[in-house]
Amino acid sequence: MQHTYQKFIKDSEKKAFDLEHRSKIRFNMSKYYAAVEKGKKQYDNLELARERAAAIKHKVVNELDKYLIEFAANFENNGGKIIWATDGDEAVKEILSVIKKYDGKHVVKSKSMTTEEIEINDALEKEKIEVVETDLGEYIVQVAGEKPYHIVTPAMHKSKEDIAELFHEKFNTPEKSTPEELTGFVREKLRDKFINADIGITGGNFLIADTGSVCITENEGNGLMSMSFPRVHIAIVGIEKLIPSITDLDLFWPLLATHGTGQNMTVYNSIISGPKKEGESDGPEEMYLVLLENNRSELLKKDIQRVALSCIRCGACLNACPVYKNIGGHTYGTTYSGPIGSVITPFLKGMDEYKHLCFASSLCGACTEVCPVKIPIHELLLYNRSDIVKEGYMGKMDKLMVGAWTKTMMKRKRMDFFKASYKNFVLRTFFKKVWGPRREVPKVAPKSFREMWIENNPL
Repeated sequence: MQHTYQKFIKDSEKKAFDLEHRSKIRFNMSKYYAAVEKGKKQYDNLELARERAAAIKHKVVNELDKYLIEFAANFENNGGKIIWATDGDEAVKEILSVIKKYDGKHVVKSKSMTTEEIEINDALEKEKIEVVETDLGEYIVQVAGEKPYHIVTPAMHKSKEDIAELFHEKFNTPEKSTPEELTGFVREKLRDKFINADIGITGGNFLIADTGSVCITENEGNGLMSMSFPRVHIAIVGIEKLIPSITDLDLFWPLLATHGTGQNMTVYNSIISGPKKEGESDGPEEMYLVLLENNRSELLKKDIQRVALSCIRCGACLNACPVYKNIGGHTYGTTYSGPIGSVITPFLKGMDEYKHLCFASSLCGACTEVCPVKIPIHELLLYNRSDIVKEGYMGKMDKLMVGAWTKTMMKRKRMDFFKASYKNFVLRTFFKKVWGPRREVPKVAPKSFREMWIENNPL
């Protein structure tokens, strides 16, 4: 448990002082900021759209059982098959079972954070099943042997020069290939993979309860081909991704696009309602949907923090967060990084091991300000911190220090008992390491404000 925290601290310090990393992120995010600013202009009243989206998701989260039942019944009526997975291991086991049932050897996969959550790629590779990421950013990080850096932009941490060098090393492409040339190379390489794939795996941005449909939004067409070329399509989606009606998409799709990439709408928006029907020429012969719980119920138990399940994975809070912009996505050591990841990861992966993420925030509120579904992210981090104390996850030394500090601060006599010189000695001796090697320990003034007041205002 302590190892996870220590690694986070070590990686944070290393990445925060990596000037090359900082330069790349600033450049890539500057493009995002400009696009989003332009994209928001499509709204006459963005705040009203956010309020409506927040209200819908709030209703769904608080009546999740009802909407899950409605969705499951409609999806199965459409000919789809549902697999209810309580955790990542069960999801992987069931997916492997489906793939083996159809003797699948080649899998194409579109971008999906849920599949990253259950680490399906590693499981498939162990079974000698070829799995290829077909989103360009995901393909780049797969070739590099890395995890996605960002919820929406997996290769945000790489410059075009980095990618050209990577592809030259792995595929012997020209050393100084342009982004257009590299994209063309990947397109040609993936065409054959789509045509010969046995199984297509995707995630899902939304689940529509009243039609029993899975919605996928993307910009490259790879998601569309991942589910239409192979004869079997497996979608893996968290149980919280529900929206009540297909009519809600005109609200959620533009919000997701605008806050995710700055577009009015993403290029490809697909609504999949099961396998192809009789007489249809396109689509999979069989469609399976893995509905993943994976400790989401732990978050659902919380009357306040459960609102975090409203998240539509736009990534806006990551781009706004001063901590994320300095330490980067990989430092968090989790599937979901940034502010929203710091809220939900302790519930998904264990509060004891990931409680430190609740403190990886300046609490400036920038994340809350940009959230399209109005999740009060910075406030939820405070509630998480409160739970850490109430549920006994604080270390003994932390308890001792906070207890002593509280007791001292509760009475004026205790505060004034020790001289300023002694207080400075304590700060230098016991707090210097905690305060950090790059910050100067503050000094207590020779006289307190109270002492100066009495001197200047004698009775």
